[in-house]
Amino acid sequence: MSQLQAIASSCSSANLILFNGPKREPFLNPDKVCGSRKLSSFQELGGKAIVYSTGNLTKARHGQAIRAVLTSEMETEPSSANGNVLRKKLNKVVLAYSGGLDTSVIVPWLRENYGCDVVCFTADVGQGLVELEGLEEKAKASGACQLVVKDLKEEFVRDYIFPCLRAGAIYERKYLLGTSMARPVIAKAMVDVAREVGADAVSHGCTGKGNDQVRFELTFFALNPELNVVAPWREWEITGREDAIEYAKIHNVPVPVTKKSIYSRDRNLWHLSHEGDILEDPANEPNNDMYMMSVNPEDAPDQPEYVEIGIVSGLPVSINGKKLSPASLLSEMNKIGGNHGIGRVDMVENRLVGMKSRGVYETPGGTILFTAVRELESLTLDRETIQVKDSLALKYAELVYAGRWFDPLRESMDAFMEKITDTTTGSVRLKLFKGSVTVTGRRSPNSLYRQDISSFESGSIYDQADAAGFIRLYGLPTRVRAMLGN
Repeated sequence: MSQLQAIASSCSSANLILFNGPKREPFLNPDKVCGSRKLSSFQELGGKAIVYSTGNLTKARHGQAIRAVLTSEMETEPSSANGNVLRKKLNKVVLAYSGGLDTSVIVPWLRENYGCDVVCFTADVGQGLVELEGLEEKAKASGACQLVVKDLKEEFVRDYIFPCLRAGAIYERKYLLGTSMARPVIAKAMVDVAREVGADAVSHGCTGKGNDQVRFELTFFALNPELNVVAPWREWEITGREDAIEYAKIHNVPVPVTKKSIYSRDRNLWHLSHEGDILEDPANEPNNDMYMMSVNPEDAPDQPEYVEIGIVSGLPVSINGKKLSPASLLSEMNKIGGNHGIGRVDMVENRLVGMKSRGVYETPGGTILFTAVRELESLTLDRETIQVKDSLALKYAELVYAGRWFDPLRESMDAFMEKITDTTTGSVRLKLFKGSVTVTGRRSPNSLYRQDISSFESGSIYDQADAAGFIRLYGLPTRVRAMLGN
C-alpha cells in the first residue's frame, strides 16, 4: 500500500482509483496514467500481473485485471461512450481503407480512442475488382458510419503517372515509382472527402518504418494543414497480426478469412510490388510463383511481338494506331507486356526513413512506355537539353519518392519538362521477346535527325573540311595543358 501511495502522490495530488474485476473490458492505456509516470510495472503495487496494451485495451495475465483511472483526468479529458479517457476528441475521421485486417481494426480503435465517427475511404487506382468486393459490408461491420469509393484510375494515370513518364523519373536507377505516385492521388482524394463529409481528421494504416506515412501526410499538410492526422501504427501497442486478430475478436470485428499472403504487396494500374518473407534476404532468388502481372520470361512466347506506341508532346496516346484514354492505354500495355515477361525488377533501395529495403517490382506496361518515350526524345531533343533533362529527372524522382508531389519545386520542374517535350511527337516501334524490349524504329515530324547531314556521303550542308578548325579550337585547352609539361 505504501507503493500505491507513493505513485498517487507523484501524480500531482490526483486521486488514483483502482477497480478489480474478472471481465475482459477496455481499460485505460497505462501510458496515460500519471503523466510521464507509466503504470506498467504492477510489481510497484505488489502484484504479479503481466500487462500489455492494445490501444485502450489492457489485459492482465496471471493475475486479476486492474483498471487505473485518474479522477482528475476524468474531469478534464473527454471520454468515449464506454467511459475510456480519449487521446483527443475528434468529430469525424476519414480513414484510408482497404478492408484488410489492419484497417478493419483501425475503425473501432479510432472510435474508442478518439470518440469519433469513422468514414472509410477506398480509392480505385487499378488494384483489381477482387480487392474492392464486399468493402461496404466490411466497413460497416467494423463500425464505420459510411464507405466512400472513388474511381481514380484516369486521374492517376493522366495527372501522376504520365508526368513522371514524361520527366523520365526513375529512383535509384531501377524503380519506376509505382507506389510513390499512387499515394498523393489517394491522399488528395481523402482531403476532398474530408471536406465533403465535414471531417476534422484523416487517418492511414501505414507503419512507422515505411515511406508511405510520409507520402500521405505531406499531401495532407500541403492541401489542408488544418486537418488532424491519426497514424495508429505509431500510437497503439498492436505489434503484429495475432494482436490485431485478438483486438478484432474482442470488438466483434469480422476478421478477413482470406489466406494471408507471405508477401507484402501493393498493386495499382502501374505496377505490383512484392516485399517480405524470403525477399528480406537480398541473397535469395524470388520464387517464380510470386509474380502475378507477368509470366516467366523463359515461358513467354517463342515468337516476338511488335508494337507501335504513338506519342504526342512526350505522352503516349495510342497503341498500333488505336487511340486510348490514359488508363485504358496503360491497362492494355500491361497485358501485352506481361504476356512477354516484361518489366521485372529486383532491387535494394534506400528508404526515406534511412533503412535499406529489398523489393521486387512488376511494371510491364510502364517499362515499355518508358522505353518508347525515351527513345523518341533521341530524335527530338538536342544534346544539351537531354543532359539537363536527365539531371533534373534524378531530382524529380527523389521528390516523388519522398512524398513531395505538391512541392513547388516539383511543380516547377514539371512545367520545364512539359515545355521541353512539346516537340516530342511521333511513334516508336518495339520488339517484345522473352523479357526484353528492343527498339526497332522511331519517327517524328519534329526530328532533329537529318539523313542528308548524317550520311557518310558528301552533302551541301556539312563540309567535312570545317572539322579541322573545330577540332583545333575544341582541343585548345588540351594543347595548352600539354605545353606546360614541356
